[in-house]
Amino acid sequence: MRFGIHAGPQDCTLADLRRLWRVADDEGFHWCSVWDHVYSVSDLADPAKPAFEGVATMAALAAETRRVRVGCLVFCVCYRPVGVLAKAAVTIDHVSGGRCELGIGAGWNELECRAFGIPFPPIRERLDLLEETAAVLRRLFDGERVTFEGRQVRLADALCDPRPLQPRLRLWIGWNAPFLAPEVFADRNATLDRWCARERRDPRAITRTVNLGLALGRDEAAVRRQEENLRLMFGPMTDLVRPGILVGTPAQVVDRIGAYAKAGAEWVILALRAPFDWEGLDLFVRDILPAVRS
Repeated sequence: MRFGIHAGPQDCTLADLRRLWRVADDEGFHWCSVWDHVYSVSDLADPAKPAFEGVATMAALAAETRRVRVGCLVFCVCYRPVGVLAKAAVTIDHVSGGRCELGIGAGWNELECRAFGIPFPPIRERLDLLEETAAVLRRLFDGERVTFEGRQVRLADALCDPRPLQPRLRLWIGWNAPFLAPEVFADRNATLDRWCARERRDPRAITRTVNLGLALGRDEAAVRRQEENLRLMFGPMTDLVRPGILVGTPAQVVDRIGAYAKAGAEWVILALRAPFDWEGLDLFVRDILPAVRS
């Protein structure tokens, strides 16, 4: 199993994020990512909280690290023209020395779109845009001159030069399941397998990952304190995400990760939000990672 860290760049300083990224890079995590929002999403009723922009933050992540794969969960295809996103991704690939992973999605946050004058079409149109964006990005990254006339995307003899450093910059689409209990994750996995059979696609070719929060303590009293701190991180969403939080002592969290592995998870990504729990993260690195990897 591989492990990653996904940190929303909100309600924190850039120094906080850099500290977190260095932990991911130095302690053997495989993946580190940001998200693509211009408003804080911990409390949708109060979006006027500090939040950094996704592309610039991912570039900073790439420059700050040396080993981890760097990504975003996920870039909203409504927010930037496809050519601009392609050029940004290639630039980040060069900054990182070939470690860029490009996640894209249809987007959901109508509030921030409305605030910043970003078009937010109905879901069917956003999904059409997602499909066309993926097709065009693949061709641009592979070095083609692209002329494309789609429902949403139009390019005329477009070229993305320089090419990515890595031979094939990967696209991730709808690949990460957030805050699900192991039994729900297993059910989603089974659904994906059925769709693979229907579409005649090898299910083993799809990486199964899960985003999970963390409330880890050395003893039960510390665990209770960490659970109370969850409301500082997730606000009104705490009860919604609670089934997908790794809560407990080290032994309990190791068992919980084992349940996700049994349910089909190949990667566990810690979804961390400010105020970051440095003590819990250090305990995860010292006690959880060695136990799971052994």
